[in-house]
Amino acid sequence: MRHTGRRSFAMSTAALVAALVTAGAAVATPRPGSAPRRRRAAAGELRGVWIATVANLDWPSAPGLTAAAQQAELTAHLDRAVELRLNAVVLQVRPTADALWPSPYEPWAQCLTGVQGKDPGWDPLGTAVREAHARGLELHAWFNPYRVANHTDPSRLAATHPARLHPDWVLPYGGKLYYNPGLPEVQEFVQDAMLDAVSRYDIDGVHWDDYFYPYPVAGQVFADDAAYEQYGADFPDRASWRRDNIDRLVSGTAERIKEIKPAVRFGISPFGVWRNAATDPLGSDTRAGVQTYDDLHADTRKWVKEGWIDYICPQIYWNIGFAAADYAKLLPWWAETVRGTGVGLYVGEALYKAGDPAQPAAWQDPAELSRHLDLDAGHPEVGGHVYFSARHVKADTIGAMARVVADHYQVRVRPPC
Repeated sequence: MRHTGRRSFAMSTAALVAALVTAGAAVATPRPGSAPRRRRAAAGELRGVWIATVANLDWPSAPGLTAAAQQAELTAHLDRAVELRLNAVVLQVRPTADALWPSPYEPWAQCLTGVQGKDPGWDPLGTAVREAHARGLELHAWFNPYRVANHTDPSRLAATHPARLHPDWVLPYGGKLYYNPGLPEVQEFVQDAMLDAVSRYDIDGVHWDDYFYPYPVAGQVFADDAAYEQYGADFPDRASWRRDNIDRLVSGTAERIKEIKPAVRFGISPFGVWRNAATDPLGSDTRAGVQTYDDLHADTRKWVKEGWIDYICPQIYWNIGFAAADYAKLLPWWAETVRGTGVGLYVGEALYKAGDPAQPAAWQDPAELSRHLDLDAGHPEVGGHVYFSARHVKADTIGAMARVVADHYQVRVRPPC
């Protein structure tokens, strides 16, 4: 990993507080008697933030802004990360089978101009890489392999969109369009489309989130019968075949990344529950309504044990004490899962829930997230955290992020190598 040309990682506490006040965050001072938590400073610790572009969730704030306005918003997010002593951004560059770079495979992303396929007049990914590195930040490029659109009307896609050129590749489900993971030609295409960015840019990581087979929708069927009939004969059931499709996408992508640029890390951020213990004794002490193995056909535990990925960033988006999926029970399960594998463990944190009145009482306490990091400090397998998402990092409505910084990020550190 790159460390040359980075800014100094030191920042005084006074400077941090001033930066937080300037950014509009509520500042929390370290708890009495607390000491700076520097247990991973020597080896590195990932401190990241997701920047979501789908539906303009984080950036750009609206479609159709000028190139200059888009760049100014992007650099503001990067500057905010530096203020909070973060060291990585995870930028969504392929939100709906479209691209934030001049891709030969897919059209320009709709979130930029409001019109899918319209050239925004600049190179967002190239600019993001350059500006992130200038600030001492890693840039992990976040891709969604199979999501095509958040609607089911192919005619709304750009005329040159591969989903329109190959309508047999696409299935509607739950009000959205997806590429069919069961088709070998789709698996090859989505890898080609994503890896084009690896070849072109000096990115630090390839990052996927939790969209594999779609989340279940009651009363609807993912209609992959024809593909299963053609390719699934060697499997005991459809679920096994579907899991193998995703396994091959993960392992194949890993191999190709290492062939192109061995230093680029491959990480996945799945839904936080692999399987409940009631379903599988190897599972976690949870009662989650979704299990990635069974519902998304994503065997996340296997990917770790096989060493196909460089890091896993489970979305443990629940508070300590939450009955169905307790953070305090899931974190040790993931620590045990990665132990001895060489796969990094970074915890996905639900900053977006902090202060949301619709969330449980624990999330109304600005210290909830800081308590997560207190708990994680007892598990040496945890190599960092990633916060969802950039607009919540910016707003920090109840000061939860400021509390994390004051309690845990008192000096700037390098990302893991």
